[in-house]
Amino acid sequence: MGKNVFLTGEAGSGKTFVLNEYINYLKSHAVTVAVTASTGIAATHLGGQTIHSWSGLGVRDSLDDRDIDDMMQKAYLYKRFDQTKVLILDEVSMLHHFRLDMLGWLCRQFKHNEKPFGGMQVILCGDFFQLPPVTRGEIYESQFAFKATSWQDAGFSVCYLTEQHRQKDSQYLSILNEIRQNKVSAKTRKLLDEHLQNKSDSETDRTKLFTHNIDVDIINNKYLALISGAEKQYPMQSRGARNLIENLKKSCLSPETLRLKVGAKIMFTKNDKEGHFVNGTLGVVQSFGNFGEPTVRTLAGKNITATPMTWQIEEDGKVKAEVTQLPLRLAWAITVHKSQGMSLDAMEVDLSKSFAHGMGYVALSRVRSLAGMKLLGFNEMSLSVDPEVLMMDKKFQELSEDALYDLKKMSTSEIAEIQKEFLKKVEPDEKKKIRLKQPLQASSGRMTKKAVKKSTEEITAEFLREQTSLSEIADKRKLNQETIVSHIEKLLEKDDSPDITYLKRELKRSEFDDIISAFAEAKSKTLSPVFNLLHKKKKNHSYFKIRLARLFLDD
Repeated sequence: MGKNVFLTGEAGSGKTFVLNEYINYLKSHAVTVAVTASTGIAATHLGGQTIHSWSGLGVRDSLDDRDIDDMMQKAYLYKRFDQTKVLILDEVSMLHHFRLDMLGWLCRQFKHNEKPFGGMQVILCGDFFQLPPVTRGEIYESQFAFKATSWQDAGFSVCYLTEQHRQKDSQYLSILNEIRQNKVSAKTRKLLDEHLQNKSDSETDRTKLFTHNIDVDIINNKYLALISGAEKQYPMQSRGARNLIENLKKSCLSPETLRLKVGAKIMFTKNDKEGHFVNGTLGVVQSFGNFGEPTVRTLAGKNITATPMTWQIEEDGKVKAEVTQLPLRLAWAITVHKSQGMSLDAMEVDLSKSFAHGMGYVALSRVRSLAGMKLLGFNEMSLSVDPEVLMMDKKFQELSEDALYDLKKMSTSEIAEIQKEFLKKVEPDEKKKIRLKQPLQASSGRMTKKAVKKSTEEITAEFLREQTSLSEIADKRKLNQETIVSHIEKLLEKDDSPDITYLKRELKRSEFDDIISAFAEAKSKTLSPVFNLLHKKKKNHSYFKIRLARLFLDD
């Protein structure tokens, strides 16, 4: 219906499934959707990329004037923001509040729209009971994303999923719910104590989860080496932009070189569309086929022949990068962080060194039942959740009930009409998709030579000589006005611009005077200091108007 939405719910409630359904819906209508996540692992589950990569923010903790000006000049970033109609951001619980504000500010500037996130529909997804933002000495105090100003401004409707799709064990669900509600009873503590084991075992049907970032590869390689027999190696295949490929390799749960032996304990790393396995299904390699393909026997007793699968980064409906590998990894050990989003059949976990709220909940909620969980230890932190998150979660549940109540008051036809209007707004204009080929000109029965192609700036210059307005030029050229201004900037740099004095009429006299005075006061020709100065003075002129006025600074 076009509303901004925060999609949340407990672990295993189907958040990623719902996101994928909506992404497919948008793509079926050719709507340009940005699919992103706060972490690379979460992004690969959706076929997207990290929000840091998509937005151009990278690892920055702040944006200075030079950063902002440089980003605004990058054509690929401008095109990306300009064309995107819907922005999806998964695992928002792991995004710092100030980075969400940085993202919101960038969206407004690139879209030249002062509405929250530049007027795009924004879908945030996550569960704040799970892992919090990782703090590595940021210059700002780290807070949850719901504390961001941009979160408050966006007016998110809350969709709280309540049906459980991972755990069917009512006793185990009760334990997880008690941890989630910060009400761990004496009965639950006793139950956990009864499941405590003094030492790790060597069972091949349990994955070991660790709270700290120990070298899991060493553990897996150690167990693999204990198995006699020939080892087979499977190198990952890739194609596309090199930097995106590197991001995919880091995020993909399958390794760049997969090493297997008959008897190796493995875990599937992707969901099968036909439901034969999911991300987290455990098994043991039984044999290798004629072409080296491994057959895996799962804990449920199924024999599955693993074939290569692909992880992709898509943008504008095009595959920008992809890696292909068997959807497997060695599974004697994995970190709690990498387990997020998985559904495990059996695990062994030591929570005695838990050091952050939510760590115990994430680890324990990975496994399907109490019988599949072996506990080596736990501490008080592992059974606790952040009090602020607990309070906000109650509010999210109330807001979700409010949204549901409002929806129930509407008729099916009213909802359908709103959906239709939203699609009309975000679906691409069919005229923009059609690019007619220009025919050659006929002369005296012969075809003339093909004219020398003019540069895009030269075409704009022809309109400027005719003193055509910016909106007309943009409309006739099927471009936006920001792009036309960038053409003028290049023409002025080359001292090849026609007289553009008439364009001053595009601004009110008061706007023009305000902006020119601000450039003089800021003693800078970059845009962001002037923008900030004007906004401090409550003169909220858009980035576009400031850029337009800058054309006349040397007059």
